[in-house]
Amino acid sequence: MPFDRFNRDISYLRISLTDACNLRCVYCMPEKMTFRPRDELLSDAELHRLIGLFAAVGFRKIRFTGGEPTLRAGLVDLVATAARTPGIETIGLTTNGILLADLAEPLRAAGLRSVNISLDTLDPEKFKQITRWGQLDRVLAGLDAAADAGLRVKLNAVVSRGRNDRADVVALARYTLAQPWQVRFIEQMPFGNNSEFQIPSTVSEDELRGVLAEAYGPLELVNNGRLDGEARLYRIAGAAGCIGFISPVSKPFCADCTRMRLTAEGRLHLCLLRDNEMDLRGLLRGGADDAALTDRIRAAVLDKPWGHGLEQHVIPTRGMSEIGG
Repeated sequence: MPFDRFNRDISYLRISLTDACNLRCVYCMPEKMTFRPRDELLSDAELHRLIGLFAAVGFRKIRFTGGEPTLRAGLVDLVATAARTPGIETIGLTTNGILLADLAEPLRAAGLRSVNISLDTLDPEKFKQITRWGQLDRVLAGLDAAADAGLRVKLNAVVSRGRNDRADVVALARYTLAQPWQVRFIEQMPFGNNSEFQIPSTVSEDELRGVLAEAYGPLELVNNGRLDGEARLYRIAGAAGCIGFISPVSKPFCADCTRMRLTAEGRLHLCLLRDNEMDLRGLLRGGADDAALTDRIRAAVLDKPWGHGLEQHVIPTRGMSEIGG
């Protein structure tokens, strides 16, 4: 198992398949966004090789992300490759859901087991305002298809002050009353390409819990507060599902971090909210053997920083779509 200098088991890899997206969410990127040319991204063959090496090092969980990963033509085959790789126990996908209606069943058959769908509001007009280009009905169709395919469903809502921090939060949490899903509320995080918008928009976990308690009564803490991934879980009394709070700003969870990110152009990003990276693409395309690549992966794990630097006003220069959610 790959342990870092702080004795954290770094066993969870998020693989970005593209920096491109078919939406332009206001908190994520400008509307006029330039993405990388295809030849700068890791190829399917390069990803197949790296998945095997990460598994051999001891990574056990993979999540495919972007940008928007469903834009990647080889997504189903990449999921199937991961599912066949000895040592990989869990495969997930994070998506905006726009293209999921047609992909949910093939992805489930290929070995996908869970899907995180970004959904910030159930108001169609507000959804279009937040995403600039999105159509809510397509996301809801993808959500239905994921549930029908038997995928484990989590909904991710990024909460912005004055935009979706009250009625929208209450409406999304209502899903958990009848569905065994997690609805997770994510604190707005600052990134270099949009930090002027993001910093004043952050709504803390405590504030959101107050909004939900006002609507549904006191929330019940789940698992004695032990994190599920990044989320601290609560339940509305009698609900089938859970409400999660991902609060890197107000309640950092760096001590429990188990993850690293592989960017679409092949750089290992060591902490979401820092710029520390190590290049793998250069080694791959320079003819490095598996031993050299494995050494670079192990070195990256050891070099993983303790946590982010938001309290010291350290803000990553790259945007979320470039890093990989």
